Amino acid sequence: MKTTLLYGKDNLSVNLPDSAFVVEPTNMSGLKDTNKEIKEALQNPIGTAPLKEMVKSSDTVAIAISDITRPTPNHILIPLLIEELNHVPLENFVIINGTGTHRDQTREEFIQMLGEWVVDHIRIVNNHCHEKETLVNLGESSFGCDVYLNKDYVEADFKIVTGFIEPHFFAGFSGGPKGIMPGIAGIETIMTFHNARMIGDPLSTWGNMVNNPVQDMTREINSMCKPDFMLNVTLNREKEITAVFAGELYEAHDRGCEFAKEHAMIKCEERFDVVITSNSGYPLDQNLYQAVKGMSAAHKIVKEGGAILVASECSDGLPSHGNYSKIFEMADSPEELLEMINNPEFKMFDQWQVQKQAVIQVWADVYVHSKLSDDQVKGAMLKPMHNIEGTLEELKKQYGEEMTVAVLPLGPLTIPYVEE
Repeated sequence: MKTTLLYGKDNLSVNLPDSAFVVEPTNMSGLKDTNKEIKEALQNPIGTAPLKEMVKSSDTVAIAISDITRPTPNHILIPLLIEELNHVPLENFVIINGTGTHRDQTREEFIQMLGEWVVDHIRIVNNHCHEKETLVNLGESSFGCDVYLNKDYVEADFKIVTGFIEPHFFAGFSGGPKGIMPGIAGIETIMTFHNARMIGDPLSTWGNMVNNPVQDMTREINSMCKPDFMLNVTLNREKEITAVFAGELYEAHDRGCEFAKEHAMIKCEERFDVVITSNSGYPLDQNLYQAVKGMSAAHKIVKEGGAILVASECSDGLPSHGNYSKIFEMADSPEELLEMINNPEFKMFDQWQVQKQAVIQVWADVYVHSKLSDDQVKGAMLKPMHNIEGTLEELKKQYGEEMTVAVLPLGPLTIPYVEE
């Protein structure tokens, strides 16, 4: 059986046993007239007045977007937002790139994300979580930290957040309030949002919005400086827009999460010896840090002691920025990493991704097919894999000829689960 995994920009074809269980939804078609559907959503939003009626011509308008690690089609969304608000002078707009703790984007990357016209005509800033002079303290969160958000956002008269909605490995679903928290937050707030207790809570998982502390915290912080309007979409495997959700932040996001859950979460009857997954291709599979999401999706249905095979191009390395790779140098095993990270005295940004990865590695072996060197993969305590078919043959020696295999061609765009 030949299957295509989303991998980089070109995808990856693999031959699998005919008995392999393919975990993917019926592929939804993109909208027939994307621009028309988005305009209609802006003019007939969920829970608010039409966007144009809400914004005065004298208002300053901040638009928070997701960074280049997310496939949000802002090259479509942002021009349509600006067109809808054509009574507002262009100099009144600012686009805030929600980098969280990630690196800045270059001009070329912004052109890729937003289109050249937007880059040439609208002021764009990268969120700098470590620079307090670019942030505003809004008070204290009930989760035990000061709340810092981007100054350009806080001081704008009208605030918009864009994004796309899919199941998320600890926030339940992406999109909505996550565009603000952690997208444009300060490091102190982000560190609490991602601390070991929050990330380790069993309710902080794919598709769960009930008593999920991570989702609860992002919603609380949004309420302290709430976006006036949300524009989110859902996507198919070709990254085409399948639905639009615009309007009041929580109501519109909830509507989008219900839609995404119905179309992106697939029930499996049992766990598998081996689960093969992608990391949804470019841009999500740019680095190994992001590939933890693909591993986490596979973790939902792999047997304890099983194997996860991840295909993630990692064109941007581990990456070189941040602490992800450094943290692996501080311990000798996934078990030691978890002990270190769970110590309340330990605080290092990017620890959350290592924590999630280590939990998976304690449960199952993880093999990685990528453009990384073997030493880079081994440095992250993972197993290099040059050929998926060959690795499957080797694993038969461990699990027997009756080895059960599942494959997630879309990676974390589709989340499987087993009711246990």
